Amino acid sequence: MEKFTTLRAVAAPLPMVNIDTDKIIPKQFLKTIARTGLAKGLFYELRFDEDGKPKDGFVLDQPAYRQAQILIAGENFGCGSSREHAPWALLDAGIRCIVASSFADIFHNNCFKNGILPIVLPQEQVDMLMDDAQRGANSIVTVDLEKQEITGPDGGTIHFEVDAFRKHCLMNGLDDIGLTLEKADKIDAYESRQRENQF
Repeated sequence: MEKFTTLRAVAAPLPMVNIDTDKIIPKQFLKTIARTGLAKGLFYELRFDEDGKPKDGFVLDQPAYRQAQILIAGENFGCGSSREHAPWALLDAGIRCIVASSFADIFHNNCFKNGILPIVLPQEQVDMLMDDAQRGANSIVTVDLEKQEITGPDGGTIHFEVDAFRKHCLMNGLDDIGLTLEKADKIDAYESRQRENQF
């Protein structure tokens, strides 16, 4: 998993509440267990009509936001089913951080496990960042995980809370497998003792 330390990137505004995981990545794109190639299905119903033709105006398809890596979203982001394809699709599209006033629990957990930082802030602070994100290509926001600070385009700073263990995992690029491999020497020693005791 890629480390997350400091991210300076364009922030895109998505001021919709209750964006569920089916809206993030519809069911027809769940036929793969590969974590790549899912960006084409990201927010599919918001981006394309029934015939698969692009709709006008979706924020991530606008030239100013095509390289966005930060999403400023409405409350209850990631509700619905627990599909892990949702953070996979966001990550495949380059999104590394999502800011909202609330997230669905399972989606929130899946973000951390896949290298995305979900930040929960009071609604008034989300609204401030949403205003900043309306600036198009000038909506450059910096997220410093070590300091737990978000700096807006005008230099204003917002502090955010994050669980210490999850912060450690993100900053060191540790998913569940990486965490296990950190204890490889102890696992090897245990297996060696088990083999000796069996014979």
